[in-house]
Amino acid sequence: MSTGIQDSLFDTPATADDAPTVHPLATGITRRALAADAWVDLRPGWLTGTVGLFDRLRRSVPWRAEQVRMYDATLPVPRLTAAYPADTRLPDPLLGELRAALTDHYRSALPEGFASAGLCLYRDGRDSVAWHGDRIGRGAYRDTLVAIVSLGAPRVLALRPRGGGRSLRFTLGSGDLLVMGGSCQRTWDHAVPKAPGAGPRMSVQFRPPGVL
Repeated sequence: MSTGIQDSLFDTPATADDAPTVHPLATGITRRALAADAWVDLRPGWLTGTVGLFDRLRRSVPWRAEQVRMYDATLPVPRLTAAYPADTRLPDPLLGELRAALTDHYRSALPEGFASAGLCLYRDGRDSVAWHGDRIGRGAYRDTLVAIVSLGAPRVLALRPRGGGRSLRFTLGSGDLLVMGGSCQRTWDHAVPKAPGAGPRMSVQFRPPGVL
């Protein structure tokens, strides 16, 4: 049964019966240069026919709730997650197709390719993730690429310079792709803020080997 998720704002309305289509990355992608040699690529509507994929992943992925230590209390992280390290089977063949397409397109910037996949489920607008940057190893950062495919209800992904500053806000619809590159993981943080009234949304993050 369909969850009634809205498809990308850049696409025509979709139903659960629409076949998923991966569109070319060579067209429709735009790059925004950020400070400190960071950049963001945005490809609206890269994947269409996403409703069925969202429903399959929501049902089949072994979602887990994480906890975080905050001062003297242990609090639940307001989202569900799942991790697929390099060389493990992805939960849906279509994710493998997306990873291969990203690896091929970004080969010159990322010779090692994309390896792992992480999934996050934002059950409604009360779920969120605070400001952070992806890291390699224990607390270390380096220039790398992280690709995010958004599924489900539109949500904002915000970026701001590390240490504070004016933030940028990208509203990602279902099937939209955002790639953070250059120094982005070293010099910028990103977050998904709460959005009262928003429906369920999922993000699929593809990362190179060793990036968490």
